Order: sequence, then C-alpha cells, then structure tokens
Amino acid sequence: MKTVVLATNNAHKVSEIATALDFPGWEFRTLRELGIESDPAEDADTFEGNARIKARAAHEASGGLAALADDSGLEVDALDGAPGVHSARYAGEPCDDAANNAKLLAALADVPDASRAARFVSTLVFVDEDGTETIARGTIEGRMGHEERGSEGFGYDPLFLPDVFGGDRTLAEVSQDEKNAVSHRGNALRQLRAMLEGAGD
Repeated sequence: MKTVVLATNNAHKVSEIATALDFPGWEFRTLRELGIESDPAEDADTFEGNARIKARAAHEASGGLAALADDSGLEVDALDGAPGVHSARYAGEPCDDAANNAKLLAALADVPDASRAARFVSTLVFVDEDGTETIARGTIEGRMGHEERGSEGFGYDPLFLPDVFGGDRTLAEVSQDEKNAVSHRGNALRQLRAMLEGAGD
C-alpha cells in the first residue's frame, strides 16, 4: 500500500483528489488523519512555489511519505492578475468568502463585461518517497459576473462565469460533477495522473 499524505484538510479537495488518482494500492490520508502538525508559511509569489512549500513540508513531517499539495486561486486580467496567490485572504484575515467577493466586486465596479476576463488556476506538486517532484497546472477560463449567483460552490465560484458553460452559469450554479469535469483542479489532476502513469511505464 502506498500512502500519500495530502497537505490539506479540505474535504472537497480530498474527495476530488482520491477520485482522480485512484491508482491500485494507493491510499490518501490528510495531515490531520495522520496526526501531523504542518503549517508552513506560504510566502512564495507563485502558485507553484506555495504548493511546493506545502508538499515538501508534508513529505518531511510525515517521515518521507509521498505528499501532494495544491495551491490555487483566481486571476483577474483587469486587476493585473489579482487576487492571485492572495485569493484566500484577499480581504484580509481571517479568510472570509463573503468579504473577498465583496472586495472583488468593488474593485471591478467600473470594469465593463468585455474586460472582465479571468481564470481559476490550480498548481499541484507531488513529491514521491524519494523526493522526486511532479508538477501539474490546470486552468479554467471565464469572466467575472456582477453579482453572486448560485449556492453549490464556495470561494469565488458564485461570481465566476466559465466559458465552457457558455458564460451564462456561474460555477456555483452547476453540480459538483459538472464542476469537477471542467475545473482548474480537475484539469490539473488529469494532467498529473497522465504524467504519473507515463513515469511508471
């Protein structure tokens, strides 16, 4: 059995990762499930950098188990890529989805539809038992709406209108299965799976 420690305690992420990487003989355990305390400072200025910090810390704290971490966020073109790596804490501490969304809407108040292009980005860093890194990146393109719609998602989902749904439904107005099929993290996980399968050939 290969145990992979996930540098997250987010149940949504755990379920999505376990489903996407259902390799025979693999089991996924969170830091909490393993009784591990690991809360490194995520002070890199890229998603990849922060994912690497979390994956390396989990790998070391678990005594050398394989580890997987993701760092993700929203990039809005009209805001020069903000909130970016600061997505979770855009409105400050403590993390608050409602406050983040309110701040983003205020920042975009005078921005017309044609200039509201944005994307969700997810970068995954997988560190194997021997320390080998595999890095995958996924995105979903769309634009920012003018008001929150839907109750299925979290974070910025109620404001984000993905191109893949024709730009008329937010990520919070689609089912979890629909979201997983096109999401930034889903795309990154599919890429990571293909890379890991290739490495095993």
